[in-house]
Amino acid sequence: MTIDKAVLMFAGFMVLLSLSLGLYFSPYWFLLTAFVGVNMIQASVTGFCPAAMIFKRAGCKVGVVFK
Repeated sequence: MTIDKAVLMFAGFMVLLSLSLGLYFSPYWFLLTAFVGVNMIQASVTGFCPAAMIFKRAGCKVGVVFK
């Protein structure tokens, strides 16, 4: 799996997890959804993505976007 796909999968998982937790436990979990969205926007503008750095250290192959 490339870093690009791993980051997208992780972001999608975090959004779905936070939505589920927000619906079933506490609406404060929706803040995690907002955080993930803001992080995706800043990563698209600046090119800096902490998740991509973690996946790179974990051994994922370099993709097209995150090098």
